[in-house]
Amino acid sequence: MTVAASVLALVLSTAPPLTPQAAAAAGCAGAESDFNGDGIRDTVIADPEATVGTHQRAGKVTIVHGGGKGVLELTQDSPGIPGGPEADDQYGYALAVYDADSDGCSDLAIGAPHEDLGTSADAGLVHIVYGSTTGLNTGRAAKEHLQGASGTLAGGAEPGDWTGYALAAGETASGTPYLLIGSPGESLGTVEDAGAFFYIRGTAQTVVHVNQGTDAGGAVPGDVEVNDRFGASLAASPTHFAVGTPGEALGTTTFAGGVAVFSHEQVAGHPKPLAGLGQDNPDISGSEEQGDGFGTSLAMVPYRPLPIVPAGSLLAVGVPGEDLSTTVDAGAVQIFHISSAGEVTEREWVDQNTTDVEQESEAGDFFGQRLAAVGLTAGGLPSSRAFRLAIGVPGKQSSDEHRDTGGVHIVPMVGPPGAADNWIEPGNGIPGTPAKGRLAGMSLGATPDSLWVGMPYGPVEGHAVHAFSWNVATGGAPTSTLRPGEGGIPAGSTAFGAVVR
Repeated sequence: MTVAASVLALVLSTAPPLTPQAAAAAGCAGAESDFNGDGIRDTVIADPEATVGTHQRAGKVTIVHGGGKGVLELTQDSPGIPGGPEADDQYGYALAVYDADSDGCSDLAIGAPHEDLGTSADAGLVHIVYGSTTGLNTGRAAKEHLQGASGTLAGGAEPGDWTGYALAAGETASGTPYLLIGSPGESLGTVEDAGAFFYIRGTAQTVVHVNQGTDAGGAVPGDVEVNDRFGASLAASPTHFAVGTPGEALGTTTFAGGVAVFSHEQVAGHPKPLAGLGQDNPDISGSEEQGDGFGTSLAMVPYRPLPIVPAGSLLAVGVPGEDLSTTVDAGAVQIFHISSAGEVTEREWVDQNTTDVEQESEAGDFFGQRLAAVGLTAGGLPSSRAFRLAIGVPGKQSSDEHRDTGGVHIVPMVGPPGAADNWIEPGNGIPGTPAKGRLAGMSLGATPDSLWVGMPYGPVEGHAVHAFSWNVATGGAPTSTLRPGEGGIPAGSTAFGAVVR
């Protein structure tokens, strides 16, 4: 099954003390996504379906250094990378960038959720590959996180755990590095695919295992149930993080979905749970329906409504299986404010029928299948142009002939969604022509400067990653493009651009 098919199928079926920070490495200025310490942003692009040697879908990761300073490819066949390539590992299925050892150079977390561990197929693992002034993977040895007797993660490796399916990382408001690892196929006792996540904190990388019902300074929202897929999506800011449970059953309504919200504050060695979100909550719009997949995708940015108010977060939740009246699987997105005190309030409901929003909702759009967000103001103050949310709509058809061409909607996270929204799609902003199965919107990445749109599917000549201004006009052109066979990037693509960071 391809990455695209497996993700769409998921919607349908489915306090330790702070550790001292290391001294910054000479030349590492702490710039964001800077693996070689030159102060210029680097870009990471995954092709998790790439063939490595004779191993189909083993996966590879390409790092394009900023400033024209070369390209690096990483696979499990690269020197210094643990393990070896195997068919269907899908190395690079998830990526996260952060400074794991606080030396000022960015480090790269790489998920391989279909890695086999012993006889446990698709148990999964995560690698942390360290940056340095001499480049990524040239200094400190890569670290491997996996389950099992010799592993760093709690519990035994089991078939279908999918550890590394989702990743999120950054620094807390106090400057402590953290990494979140989703393991949505984790079975808990006899409860299959209940799911869990691992919270890895500090430069010592202290690991905490969390599942629903865990007593973590207050029980984690939700009950442990079959097919919850807790940990299938993750998003974080310096103050909060969210964990998606797209398979959550609400009463007898299966795969309705839910989201658990946490603070990075540590209580008894665990991150503090704050709230559980679902459409069965009277304060949340919509009603729970089978197959909604609330929480399939998440995006979070820091936010403060006034200068005198402590920073909180804005959280966007994708509900790609949402039916709008009789329009099946049209999709929607809900935006929430999380205050510094941990109070969660819904701010907006967004779909393609919302007032003044471009396009119209159609069956099978899967609006909200992917999300990416950015806060463009240094102080986090609100503006319709400052807090932007990109929404993937991979099922959008441009014509009866070109089904699943897809597109990307960009809306404000603050204020009416239709006040400053824009739309791009293949042939209208995104380079290339409409074609069946291009699934534009299945790969989105956010940086302060650019919205990255990956195009890993459809005609191979269209496989690329395009950067757009966050305030791009409808149909506006990209500011840059990264493509196999150009600019030092090796030729060849199976799904180049499936993930971009």
